[in-house]
Amino acid sequence: MSDSPISLNQPPEGYADWLVDLKTRIHTAQQSATLAVNRELVLLYWHIGCDILARQAAQGWGAKVTERLAHDLRAAFPEMKGFSPRNLKYMRAFAEAWTDAEFVQQAVAQLPWGHNLVLLDRLNTEAERRWYIARTLEHNWSRNILGMQIETRLLERSGKAVTNFSASLPKPQSDLARESVKDPYRFDFLGLTNEAQEREIENALVKHVTEFLLELGAGFAFVGRQVLLDVGGDEFFIDLLFYHLKLRCYVVIELKGGKFKPEHLGQLGFYLTSVDRQVKSEQDNPTIGLLLCKSKNKIVAEYALGDKTQPMGIAEYKLLESLPAELQTSLPSIEQIERELADSSAFTENDPE
Repeated sequence: MSDSPISLNQPPEGYADWLVDLKTRIHTAQQSATLAVNRELVLLYWHIGCDILARQAAQGWGAKVTERLAHDLRAAFPEMKGFSPRNLKYMRAFAEAWTDAEFVQQAVAQLPWGHNLVLLDRLNTEAERRWYIARTLEHNWSRNILGMQIETRLLERSGKAVTNFSASLPKPQSDLARESVKDPYRFDFLGLTNEAQEREIENALVKHVTEFLLELGAGFAFVGRQVLLDVGGDEFFIDLLFYHLKLRCYVVIELKGGKFKPEHLGQLGFYLTSVDRQVKSEQDNPTIGLLLCKSKNKIVAEYALGDKTQPMGIAEYKLLESLPAELQTSLPSIEQIERELADSSAFTENDPE
């Protein structure tokens, strides 16, 4: 019995599904191979750094040994990058920064070498580096995003909003909710100064929703702005409505252009009740409210939340500081900066030479 001919234009039944499965398996294998190569490279660099440290300590070799070693290694492996004197010095610093071999193998080596250089260059303590490594692995940050998060001091801002989550939410949801909010929020990517009004800020946040979601953090999904609530025939509008995928709840965000006032929580609480009764499903957790204001008195905020049973948080947002008029006219616009960045060459992940 001869095999049936296969037409290139009309593949046999089941072929399309099989092809999709094969593509998925091939991509998975490629990613696994890339990760394995990266891990071995980072571990190699760490071991070289450890050797340099040990021999300098035991035999009194000076800093010049790295230049000799770089010359000899590049001569022996001309096809390999990464054996410049500068990169060998980074290897030494890398080994000096990480003395816990188990943590290097389990966590540090999962990051590309370029990410590790950002951690070495921009952070001073092991505790800070461990925190950013955990977040990078959790959220799969690129090197540029990691650098931006360090620059905007994400560690210092995370979990710093005034909230009542511990009293209004069960564990572990309360802990995750507290870590999901920060204070202050940085909205300088909007290009607006402190004179901007609430609606202007809201419009800009929606226009730059990708950057806004990045600033909010992992898990937030945008639902809508000026979301209509019909309560007994009266219409009300929520500034911004999100859904948090990990907390499994809606998040109402209200913007206030001035200083926090206790009465702001009354309006926010009304919105939370309305969303809980009209929008959320039985599978969703209670809706969380986040009030973003230009400034706040922390003690007043804590007092205002003291008797509230609904989960709420209060945080500040920061815009660009106002500039004198003569300086404003000399600065490039956001559009000009974006055009310049688009025309510039991409930032690569190559090892430093």
